[in-house]
Parts: sequence; structure tokens; C-alpha cells
Amino acid sequence: MDNNLLEIKNLVVKYTSLKNKKENSLVAVNDVSFCIKSGEIYALAGESGCGKSTIAKSITKLVKPESGDILFEGKSILKHNSSEKKDYPKNVQMVFQNPYSSLNPKMKIGDTLREPLDINTSYSRNRKNVIIKDVLNDVGLQSSCLDLYPHEFSGGQRQRIAIARALILNPKLIIADEPISALDASIQAQIINLLKTLKQQRDLTILFISHDLNVIRYIADRVGIMYFGKLIEENQTDKIFSFPKEEYTKTLLNSAPALQY
Repeated sequence: MDNNLLEIKNLVVKYTSLKNKKENSLVAVNDVSFCIKSGEIYALAGESGCGKSTIAKSITKLVKPESGDILFEGKSILKHNSSEKKDYPKNVQMVFQNPYSSLNPKMKIGDTLREPLDINTSYSRNRKNVIIKDVLNDVGLQSSCLDLYPHEFSGGQRQRIAIARALILNPKLIIADEPISALDASIQAQIINLLKTLKQQRDLTILFISHDLNVIRYIADRVGIMYFGKLIEENQTDKIFSFPKEEYTKTLLNSAPALQY
């Protein structure tokens, strides 16, 4: 039985200039296809500008593809009916790269976490409070933080809050787009281990995007290698690292320092 949660089919995404759309278009993602199985951590690796984040934005409907399709649980997200459009954001959430800019500095943490529940559910206030406290506990934070603002936390704590916000609707898929690159090295391992723990506890599927191959080797079940908008190689993590096929993949692996997480 097919257990793909997400399937990308021949995805093409272009960015165009407002002045001259025909002459000044950039193909950011060029005919990319891959699938993510339910319950796995799939990593997209590659240099900055290779199209990784554009794929993430396409999945979350922040960017409209030029062509191709994106299937979630077997249904095209580009052809959703009204009820499916309403349910999709509950099942697919994103953790952005920079917790300094992804949290509203004018909102208390409690309001930040409650807002998705207010918009997407009809739960009672008491049930919302229980969900918020449970999610905070899962990411390693105390309920005392609810009355504080983002600037009162460290970078690692802010990213935990951002992860809590992504989890608040109990999604099936989390997209983590360079979730540790803006953090101090001493905090990065904590966030990576947190994501692995949450994956087990909540039966999550994760699309993990990073240029850090050491992190990918530690966290991912399968890896896709991006190069200039194309997916040039894909395999199980141990096989990618032990038996890379493409020259670019070999170069990428050789450039990574040996670190332990």
C-alpha cells in the first residue's frame, strides 16, 4: 500500500520581474519530483539558492508553481475544494529559519499560540489552554512564558516557541526550513534532538531543509540533493553518505567538516 504523505510531481517554479516577465524570469525549481513517506524525516540538501526553500514555499502555498503538481494524501493541493483548502493549513505547518523575525514582537507568547486555535477551531477557551500547555511542555518550556514577549527569550527558546506554534494544530507534516542556522552552535543540537523526539512522540512527518550535511546525516531517513533547481540525487541517508553517485554530491560531502551531534 502506498504510504506517501506528500508527493511532488514535475514541479517547476519561476520568479519573474514585474517590469519584464518574459525576459527576466528565473527558474528556481526545475522539474523536481520526489515523495515523502508518512512518519519519515526527508531532507533536502544543497547550497543556498538551489531551490530548497522555494519548494517549501510551494508546499505551503506561499508560492504558486508554474507547472507540475503537489499531492497531499493523494489529493492535489492546487485543485482543492473549499473544505480541503480550509483543512490543509491544519495538516501542514512550517518552522522558519529565523525565530527573531518569524514571531510577532508585539504579541505575547500566549496570544501567538492561541491565534491558530482561534482561527481554525471552535474549541472552548479551557480546551485551548490545555492544548497550549501540552505543546509548551512538549517543546521544553514552562507555562509561565505565556505572558512574555519574544524579545524576553533567547534564540533557542524562540525557536522552541516557533516549533510550538507549528505544532498547535496537531499537523501531519512539519516543514523545517533551515531551523537551526540562525542559532548558536551550542543550541543547535538541542533543537535537532527536540525535532527527533517530537517526530516520535507525535508521529510527525518532517521535511527538513538544510545546507548542513552533518545535521542531515544525524536526523534524516532519506535525502534529496538539490543543484541549480534540480533534484540530482536521492537515496536513503546512509547510502547517500557512503555511496554518493553524482560528482556534485561527492563534492558537497567532502566540503562538510566532521562534526558530531
